[in-house]
Amino acid sequence: MHQTAAPPGTPLSSERAALVVTNYPAEHFSTWQKLNPVWWLGNVNDPVAPEGYRRGKCCRNLTWYLRNPFHNFTFFVIGVADKPFTRVGRCPDEVFNPDGGWNWAVCRYKCLRLPFISYIRGGFKVYWGWRANGNFGIKLNFAGEKIAKPSPPP
Repeated sequence: MHQTAAPPGTPLSSERAALVVTNYPAEHFSTWQKLNPVWWLGNVNDPVAPEGYRRGKCCRNLTWYLRNPFHNFTFFVIGVADKPFTRVGRCPDEVFNPDGGWNWAVCRYKCLRLPFISYIRGGFKVYWGWRANGNFGIKLNFAGEKIAKPSPPP
């Protein structure tokens, strides 16, 4: 679970910097599991598709698996989701800065420093690094903002 150092109700703003989030893992995996490439392909957190995912559609558990086939690898092999760590940064409990623009953070586990950086503006979103729950991720979205077309004159 994550806990922030900021008091509840603190507004998110670009002036907020270097807050701290701490991870308290619920599970731990052995070195042997982490060395097994077959285990890398699993998803120990959500092995079966949730009820709302592609309800009534064919092969929903298969497509659930295929949407993130390296879950265990990104969370527990190169990630630190099963380790106690501290994350500091501008908005350490967020992927994107709620005010827009840049966000940065660093996960600190023992002597490791795992960086994270993100940027959002309009429909453009990008991030790279270790997210708030300790897993590694990359995203690049160019989805433009929807612009309403003016209605034709009567």
